[in-house]
Formats: sequence, structure tokens, C-alpha cells
Amino acid sequence: MRGTVRFAWREADPAKGFAAGVSLHSHTSHSRECLADLPRWVSGVPIVSWELRRLARRYACRYGALPDFSAAYWTPPLRSAQAIDLEREAISDSLDLPAFVSVTDHDTIAAGLEAADSRTVPISVEWTVPFQQTYFHFGIHNLAAVAARGLMAELATYTARPCDDRLRELLAALNADPGVLIVLNHPFWDQRGIGPAQHATAQQNLIRACASGIHAMELNGLRSWDENQLTYRAALEFGLPVVSGGDRHGCEPNAVINLTTARDFSEFVSEVRDGVSHVMFLRHYCEPLRLRIFRAINDVLCTGGDAVSPERWADRVFYARDGGCARALSSIWTRKPPRVVRLFVRVVRLAGREEVQRPLRRLCAAVTAAPMLAAETTPAVVEPIDGAAV
Repeated sequence: MRGTVRFAWREADPAKGFAAGVSLHSHTSHSRECLADLPRWVSGVPIVSWELRRLARRYACRYGALPDFSAAYWTPPLRSAQAIDLEREAISDSLDLPAFVSVTDHDTIAAGLEAADSRTVPISVEWTVPFQQTYFHFGIHNLAAVAARGLMAELATYTARPCDDRLRELLAALNADPGVLIVLNHPFWDQRGIGPAQHATAQQNLIRACASGIHAMELNGLRSWDENQLTYRAALEFGLPVVSGGDRHGCEPNAVINLTTARDFSEFVSEVRDGVSHVMFLRHYCEPLRLRIFRAINDVLCTGGDAVSPERWADRVFYARDGGCARALSSIWTRKPPRVVRLFVRVVRLAGREEVQRPLRRLCAAVTAAPMLAAETTPAVVEPIDGAAV
């Protein structure tokens, strides 16, 4: 492996020697973000968790069963062109470089097909991969246009009916195309909530079983610095390079990108598959992670009427009852949203105001021990990624 993990605030000219910035792993309105884990996410939030349980009981009294949150999902506020422009402008503004933007919506390539610009905007996807007792996400970048739809059908079949042998076959087929990049996204994120030890075991089993079909592991812009360091060490252990992945869902551009000397995205893929990857953490990664996630939620809940999000937020949240077609909440709630929803939206919008953000920023910094809260903090991993030299 030959590459570096870099920090924009520590360099006078962070783009020196590079030809382009690369934004990997971001989402558009084509992405369906499942709400299956919503009860677990809010279980520790006072008032909101109590109100959600009360709402579930009322639902059960009316329909005879608790609400199935796995039948609910939301879509991010930015459309394809808006998301791509946002990432391009962020790289241009911060580094004065042209950009390659790989949008990876969940299990759909619609955004890449709309862009139709393979040199700078490839056809890519974030593929949901059930494995053992949990699931992982793979970033599959730069699918060939002529084969993309057929490959997506095969990936969807695996997601619906997982089989270890079939997973290896699919990764081998993807790997056979030298233009495709396969990244294990946020590998230490226990999305199913099975526990860190069980998740780590499943992750190691996955990498050992599919090592020849994985080109890199992701340092994620919306995961903690401690978790990214675990990924960094695991990548060294398995002999894989690390690449960036911003995981943007709202309107804040990716906080981690790649730098490259490549002239187009396919050439960048060749670099990474050869073990060369230069990851750059941008300045906004230093802000408290909880606050950044809160701002992303605020982006999702923004009210329509502007160019960024012309719909109401309730037009972008969907629920399918009794196996029927998914309907937007705006069409289900004939009068007004339940009290728990109104309360949550009010709190998020209040926290989104700049006059509230300033004290929240100080509060988050005071209660968080992460080493990346201040731009002046020296992070633990700064060395070149170069095998045993690290």
C-alpha cells in the first residue's frame, strides 16, 4: 500500500501535487433510508422515546399490531444534479481542484444513470449485503453502463436471498472489470445493533471470505475518529488501502475526500486497486459529530419552498401498511402529524438556528472526548500508509 491520510488544516497547500479531488459515497433523493431501527435510535431520548411508545400503543389499538418501522423509509432532500454540484463546488472552494463525484444511493444506480458523465460521475451504488447475523454496505463504484442494470438485478437478488457462495461469485464478477472499485463502507458500524464483539467477528469473517473481491476499506466522514482509527488498523491488518467516504445525506458536503493525480474516475480506480490512495480530512470533520448529524437531520426536516428541497419533509417520508404500496406521510396524516412528530420537528428546527448552534457546539465539545474536536488538535494517525512502516 502506498498513500497518505492527510488533514487539510495542517497543510499550507493541501492540494499541491494533485490533479483532482474525489467525492466518494453520498446520497440523493433516490436513496431509500430505512427506519427499521428508529425505536432503538430514540430509546435514550427523553420525551421523544416516551411519546413514540405512546404512539405505538395507539396504533396497536387501532390496527391490532404495533407499527412495523421496517416498512417505513425516508429520502434525502437533494436531487442528483444538486448533490453532484454541491460536492463539486465544495472541492473547488476548499482545494481549488476539479472533482470526480461518485454518488452511491442505497441499492439503486438511478443517480449515476441520470448524470451520464462516466469520466467524472460514474455509475455507482451502496449495496446492502446481509451476512451472518448482520449486514454490511459495499460501495460499488464505476459500473459499466452496458452491464449496470443487469448487475443491479443480480445484486438485488442476493440482498433478498443471501448466500455466502453467491456473494463470492458476485464480487468476483465485479472484480473482473478493472474499472470497478469495491469498497467496504464504514466496516465497524454495527447497524443491526448485535453488539460490537459480534459485529467485529462477522466483519472479520466477511473480509476473510471475500478478501480477493474487496479493494479498500472506508474512512467515513460521519463516523467517529475512534471508529475510523479501528478501520485504519484493520485495513493494515488485511493489507488493504483506505479510501474516503463522506456518507452525506443532507446539505453538508462530504467531510472526507480523496486526492488523486488521475485524469478521470477510471484512472483513479486503477490507482486504488494498485494500492495508492490519498485520503484528505477536510476542516468541517473537526466539528462535533453529534452536532453535524443533528444538522443533517435538520436538512432532512427542512420545509419546502426553496431550490434545495421543494417538497415538504412529510412528502419524503413513506410508510407501507399491511404490505401495501408505500405512501407519503403527508397523504396519510389527513389533519396534522402526531404530537411526538411535531415535538421532534420543533426541537430539530430550533437546534438548527445559528444562535442555538453556537452554545450547542461548545456543549458537544465539552462532553465529547474525541480527539478531533478542534482544528489545532493533533490526531493520532498522520503517517503515510506504507505497509509495516506505519
